[in-house]
Amino acid sequence: MKFKAFVYVTLRAGYSDPEGETTAHALRGLGYAVDDVRSSKAYEVSFGASDRAKAEKTLDEMCRRLLTNPTKDDYRFEISEKR
Repeated sequence: MKFKAFVYVTLRAGYSDPEGETTAHALRGLGYAVDDVRSSKAYEVSFGASDRAKAEKTLDEMCRRLLTNPTKDDYRFEISEKR
């Protein structure tokens, strides 16, 4: 079976986010009343697995081993069968 997943990686609370802070400052400079901006990353991953449970386990492993830093990042993913 083929699967497609979107992985969303965000900084955990308490970690400095210079990119988000710079963006918030720029938006305020343009007249937008923003309280806070946090940056994040998104990955689109296509891969094969024998079933959905195996696909979720494999994707979770990808996240822990490469796509995120377990010290400072949180992640979530959405996975669907590719047709």
